[in-house]
Amino acid sequence: MSTESERLSYRAAGVDIDAGNALVERIKPLVARTRRPGVLGGLGGFGGLFELGGRYQNPVLVSGTDGVGTKLRLAQQLGRHEGIGTDLVAMCVNDVLVQGAEPLFFLDYFATGKLDVDIAETVIGGIAHGCELAGCALIGGETAEMPDMYPAGDYDLAGFCVGAVEKTALIDGRRVQAGDRIIGIASSGPHANGFSLIRKILERSGAPWNLDLGGQSLADALIEPTRIYVRPILDLLTEHRPHAMAHITGGGLLENIIRVVPENLGITLDSAAWPLPPVFTWLQEAGKLDRHELWHTFNCGIGFCLLVAADSVATLSTWLEHRSLPHWVIGEVQQQRPHGRVRIDG
Repeated sequence: MSTESERLSYRAAGVDIDAGNALVERIKPLVARTRRPGVLGGLGGFGGLFELGGRYQNPVLVSGTDGVGTKLRLAQQLGRHEGIGTDLVAMCVNDVLVQGAEPLFFLDYFATGKLDVDIAETVIGGIAHGCELAGCALIGGETAEMPDMYPAGDYDLAGFCVGAVEKTALIDGRRVQAGDRIIGIASSGPHANGFSLIRKILERSGAPWNLDLGGQSLADALIEPTRIYVRPILDLLTEHRPHAMAHITGGGLLENIIRVVPENLGITLDSAAWPLPPVFTWLQEAGKLDRHELWHTFNCGIGFCLLVAADSVATLSTWLEHRSLPHWVIGEVQQQRPHGRVRIDG
């Protein structure tokens, strides 16, 4: 017969259902701000509901999933959790956008050792803010409290996005041809890539968080949320149709642009075409990185690219200028050469 001291409960095992319920109540107003046409129901169901309705004649659904990698460690180290959820949304919706799709809805997964309701609310608030910026609805998610998986204070994130595009408007790179120009749109910083290397550089350099990098502290430059390109690019697609687009994520400039270029073609990038932001200059110098490592790991100040016909560059540049999007012509599509598919000049 069990005694009082031998009785167990879920809370005693490290999982507090009441805290989870309290979190759901706190985030309901945040989720409500992301609501858009197509959303059915609210939080609390077993599945998030969304209807396409009659908005598309022949829709193609485009899905994406991602996390924010070890940038989470930096957020936890600095105690700055408000922007990391925006990073999570950005990494997913910017990927879906590449094929011309409008992000429709988003789901998140928040896993932790012990649920801190205040921190979780802050993180999910950042997710909701990112969804607002992208115009997509946060229709569901999961909070998992797993004391044997994560130490106290740790949490992990994953995001899932579904978008849609009319099949006739799908952008898949088939129209890319030699002579096309590559327009690079500015990033807001390292975004959420390369942070295992960044953290190693920080460890070895011993640089203070308040180190000035051109008017911005090192901490601010590194934790700055990923830029979300959805609204301006969707607006652009109503007037212009690039031959291809690329989101510069893991693999940097060397791996991401070439992903949308037909195999018989290559690209040449001009490293002198835009200024390398101070945070990347610091990373290169403090980490003693050669150019290939820098370009293979980081976006180097370019977060999103448009591959366009040469005779449309001026028109598109004017369009981007009117929307205050810093951009540069950073390269060109060429016939593949013996040196490989990607070449850096400058």
